[in-house]
Amino acid sequence: MSEKSAVKSEIMRILGKTDRFAYVHSFGCQLNVSDGEKIKGILAELGYDFTSDERKADIIILNTCAVRESAEERVFGIVGSMKKLKEEKPSLIIGLAGCMTAQKHIAEKIRKSYPQVDFVMGTSAINSLPSLLLECLRGRKFSCDIGEYDDFSENVAQIRESTFKASVPIMFGCNNFCTYCIVPYVRGRERSRSPHDIYSEVESLVKDGYKEIMLLGQNVNSYGKDLGGAVDFPELLRMLNKIDGDFIIRFMSSHPKDATHDLIDAIFECDKVAKHLHLPVQSGSNTVLERMNRRYTIEKYLETVDYIRRKSPDFSLTTDIIVGFPNETDEEFNATADLIKRVKYDNIYSFIYSRRTGTKASEMEDITPESTKSERMRRLLETQREISTENYKRFVGRKMRVLADGVSKKHGGFLTGKSDEFIIVEFEGESSLIGQFVDVEITDSMNWAVLGRLIK
Repeated sequence: MSEKSAVKSEIMRILGKTDRFAYVHSFGCQLNVSDGEKIKGILAELGYDFTSDERKADIIILNTCAVRESAEERVFGIVGSMKKLKEEKPSLIIGLAGCMTAQKHIAEKIRKSYPQVDFVMGTSAINSLPSLLLECLRGRKFSCDIGEYDDFSENVAQIRESTFKASVPIMFGCNNFCTYCIVPYVRGRERSRSPHDIYSEVESLVKDGYKEIMLLGQNVNSYGKDLGGAVDFPELLRMLNKIDGDFIIRFMSSHPKDATHDLIDAIFECDKVAKHLHLPVQSGSNTVLERMNRRYTIEKYLETVDYIRRKSPDFSLTTDIIVGFPNETDEEFNATADLIKRVKYDNIYSFIYSRRTGTKASEMEDITPESTKSERMRRLLETQREISTENYKRFVGRKMRVLADGVSKKHGGFLTGKSDEFIIVEFEGESSLIGQFVDVEITDSMNWAVLGRLIK
């Protein structure tokens, strides 16, 4: 019997045949959600059912995020409130996983200040969950594994949150060390999965009826650099595009320095790859980009945008922008506002800079008032709202292929979904269409979505 099987057998023996329930909650990005699905898969193999009520749970696992300090503070607040749950049910096992706990000082803080927590598990230690759980069941007061491993949990059966959309991590970690970002410190260096394992997973998902495959990585388009160059990201897209079936391939997040012409060519060549690119620029100013350690210039970024626009003026581009990076001047902010007017993004995801302890940017003195940052954000959003309103008019009168993914919260009797271009589309339809591709004729546009008529 293998060590893994022996651990599982011992856990099953201790738990007995009584019903056991697990409560798992993931915070943060889609990669974290994917990790949470693996955590659920392991617990299911150990005999646990799942509950959405933490008061009914025999084990609670919070899969944490560390991208902002506010996210950590929120988790500490939740963990503090669980002290009462533990007092009412001493047999309850509480575990913390994810990016937040991968930091040594956080793991130590939890051990010293939150005795209700039984174990802590780092981002790459998911396969250690059974061993950590067994230690808790045997009475150990606190267990911890925040080591870095190259084991990608290939043999873990995920319990996915959707029956038609699946996230597939293709790499983990990041080598970029942007000065505002904690990810390299909590996810480690870049590690790519083998192309064979990725292909097999996607092929299996498509056979099981999944319609959208989202490839994930902190810097997804640097995939393969640690594999000796055998398969890079454009080649991976071409490989996956050959899988039989009716499905769409998306990916995030991309880094502009790795957005090569070959990647753009692959997107246009592959009929199953979405005609959309999320290309986080963060700032329109070279001086800010330098302080951020982004390792590209606005000129290089715009060269990539122009290459895309020459192929298709309609191609959908979205981006991330940080407003108010330490000591951002009016001139630097105006460069960002000018950039979004030049590129004409379909959507932007913008954030006011939030200081993150442990990053180099947190050590920078910042004299820009918060009121100034808020005003800049307001102006940026107003500008983008005007751009999106104008942009979305181009779809009126067209037919769009849409993956229906839910019921509209804004229009009664309507469904909502995403087009190949990652545009929100709302249309009248029966809930039985959710999870299917449908054709929609676009009849109207707004600044956040388009409305359409189902083509039967």
